[in-house]
Amino acid sequence: MRQRSTAIGATSSLKVWFQRFSFVLLLVAAFGVLLIGKADTIMLSRLRIWAADQIGPVLYAVSSPIETARETAGEVQSYFSLKSQVEALRLENQALKDWQQQARDLQAENAALRDLLKMTPNPRLAFISAPVVADASSGFVRGVIALAGDQHGVRKGQAAMVGNGLVGRVQDVGKRVSRVMLLTDINSRLPVLIERTRDQAILAGNNSERPEVNYLSRDADVKIGDHVVTSGVGGAFPAGLPVGEVADIADGKVFVQPFADLGRLEYIRMVDYGLPGVLQEDLDIDVSTAVPVLKPTAGPVQLPKLIKPANTQPKLKPIEGATE
Repeated sequence: MRQRSTAIGATSSLKVWFQRFSFVLLLVAAFGVLLIGKADTIMLSRLRIWAADQIGPVLYAVSSPIETARETAGEVQSYFSLKSQVEALRLENQALKDWQQQARDLQAENAALRDLLKMTPNPRLAFISAPVVADASSGFVRGVIALAGDQHGVRKGQAAMVGNGLVGRVQDVGKRVSRVMLLTDINSRLPVLIERTRDQAILAGNNSERPEVNYLSRDADVKIGDHVVTSGVGGAFPAGLPVGEVADIADGKVFVQPFADLGRLEYIRMVDYGLPGVLQEDLDIDVSTAVPVLKPTAGPVQLPKLIKPANTQPKLKPIEGATE
């Protein structure tokens, strides 16, 4: 009994001693850990890894239910999202089937009209796709450089297109590269057609994002949103190529926003429609034979001497008997 009371007294006195000096002991322990860390980094690293190995499974066990609940919530959300997507796809599929039926009816009608009119079929198109490697635009021109040239079959005057519309035309052709003049170039002139009203005009570039429609009839009922396509006049491009839509009408001027994003061209397609167009090279016109060229001389220009004209007036003879 006496020994038990002695042990209890020693334990209580030790507890009181720890309570009094706990802060000092913790400070000494922290200082010792710092010294050990500075003195032996390898041992401290091993201790850190050992602690991580011990705590890792515990953290995994604690986080596993949370991760499971998160995955379950994500699956439930995906289920409802997929359900709405399936409904949207079902409606879209039904609309596409309706369009397909209309396209088949129009195809059959078109074939019947062609047989009736004895129209010649369109020629097979040849095209070359090439990446855009440089922007050739400056303060006065708008163009790009494509990595395809004469050795690839690119020819001057071919139409440059992307998936959703016309970009411009091939202006210059080298052996391996070609320069494409965009629709927004100030030198670009394109015969176009307002698709809804069938009014013909000229789309003129103005070095801005929206080229202007010129030579449009005064009674043309053009509205914002009308589609603009090529008219085929001039024989450079075939009729019906998508160009853009009317984006603004201000002060009697009509501006068109091209379908193609001309500021973000990565790949373009040069299409040969087999049309001669109005280009002199395509019409095999030799300009040198049609217009004389004056070549400058090496030395100074020798002007011909002026010849004094002879005096053609008759000389007057004195009259006999006349006095001076």
